[in-house]
Amino acid sequence: MDQENLKAGYDRWKSGPYTKAKTRFAERMERFEGSSGMEIEPLYTPLDTEHLDYLNDLGFPGEYPYTRGVQPTMYRGKLWTMRQYAGFATAEESNARYKYLLEQGQTGLSVAFDLPTQIGYDSDHELALGEVGKVGVAIDSLADMEILFDGIPLDKVSTSMTINAPAAVLLAMYIAVAEKQGVSADKLNGTIQNDILKEYAARGTYIFPPKPSMRLITNIFEYCSANVPKWNTISISGYHIREAGATAVQEVAFTLADGIAYVEAAIAAGLDVDDFGPRLSFFFNSHNELLEEVAKFRAARRLWARIMKERFGAKDPKSLQLRFHTQTAGSTLTAQQPDNNIVRVTLQALAAVLGGTQSLHTNSRDEALALPSQDSVRIALRTQQIIGYESGVADTIDPLAGCYYIEALTDKIEKAAMDYIKRIDEMGGAPAAIERGFIQKEIEDSAYRYQMEIEEKRRIIVGLNEFTIAEEPPKGLLKVDPAVGELQKSKLAKLRASRDTARVEATVAALGEAARGDANLMPLILDAVRAYATLGEICGVLRGVFGEYKPGGAR
Repeated sequence: MDQENLKAGYDRWKSGPYTKAKTRFAERMERFEGSSGMEIEPLYTPLDTEHLDYLNDLGFPGEYPYTRGVQPTMYRGKLWTMRQYAGFATAEESNARYKYLLEQGQTGLSVAFDLPTQIGYDSDHELALGEVGKVGVAIDSLADMEILFDGIPLDKVSTSMTINAPAAVLLAMYIAVAEKQGVSADKLNGTIQNDILKEYAARGTYIFPPKPSMRLITNIFEYCSANVPKWNTISISGYHIREAGATAVQEVAFTLADGIAYVEAAIAAGLDVDDFGPRLSFFFNSHNELLEEVAKFRAARRLWARIMKERFGAKDPKSLQLRFHTQTAGSTLTAQQPDNNIVRVTLQALAAVLGGTQSLHTNSRDEALALPSQDSVRIALRTQQIIGYESGVADTIDPLAGCYYIEALTDKIEKAAMDYIKRIDEMGGAPAAIERGFIQKEIEDSAYRYQMEIEEKRRIIVGLNEFTIAEEPPKGLLKVDPAVGELQKSKLAKLRASRDTARVEATVAALGEAARGDANLMPLILDAVRAYATLGEICGVLRGVFGEYKPGGAR
């Protein structure tokens, strides 16, 4: 099409029919914009994509730059993994929930740990009081892990574990459970989150300072590349960054900046980028603005491919592929009219699928009120299944490619994210930017703007600040029995009375000694786990060597 004629036609339409209609019927807003503040034009045409070079900017699925997906067949070959995040109370109760979800058609496990486990304390520690089993399952030792996966063959499922500061310990427990099942480590499939930088920036479940934390992460990279080759050694997480208030652009930028820091740390530790690059994975949020989210996923995939190829010289195609898990946005769920959350989650899940996710968790309708009930979990899983089997959106690859708006927005998000990454590079990288408080401040400012938009009704949240109704108190919510804490204490007492105390002390002491040097700590952590040393004992000896992180930085 002649670009000059098209431009003349667009100008005629915008100054004529469009302006006339605006005069007669005022538009809803003076300015339309997405979460990142980028203006949304009233109409997109080939003029907005004329700069695109198809082969260099889009390409084909399964080929660089992976804008259109990391697999040549995408969902025509296999649907994404339906991986519902679950865990609460005891290992026994969580094990029952996992088996229920697998019976209902879930295709992968995702473990939620309670807060004491996430920060390396046993259930009988004084700081664990009142938190045991509340936001996830309590895991104090290999004995709990054995119960958690009882009857679930670890060579037949893939498991994701949302654990960061003590990730090495929980991974060691998983390997040890597999050994007891007769499954060798090289047969295991799954992911540990293992992303400590976003904990400092957006979430808070850290234990050790950055330097030893990065050592543990690179120790895991090195150990798994040799012993657990199918395991994704890190899930670099934008999810929690977005939940803390970041925009779509900031989610991409800060997540990939963290990814760059991990790659640099691993290379500095002597690893070749193609030894660990193929096992890096990512974890993103899927928010309410469907088209912006689709463009976000496509932009992140292309940007990471270019970073790995051009910045780090990766040669293995798998090192260039941004493979990611998606979770729908918990921060968008409302306690008011909770059934509305089913609709929100459906749109968010659809965005993830149209954006090419590799696995997906759909939140349950009642999660703004409590841990999800069994009925709510089933509806959340059925949402994925209906999208996958009934909607038709999985039948062709990257179905929104070529849409003028999607392609223009993909470019804008990529450029804006790269601008952030350059600023972070100038500060010395993500760890330095976090120490300065830059990333935290950017997230806080975005969160404040979003909240002001809601309070001033410039952003409508159905059932919250508009279209409200009188409601009865919610019923049927899942509540964790406070007795779980006492039960876990009893389990720990029995474990300590029955295990080989001398063996435990020897393995924990050996770990502490190794931590003072520069050896890879994974084999020693695994020895301690096999001896039934507890999570708190293992993390305690590392606390004694590494110290604890105290947040600071300019604000």
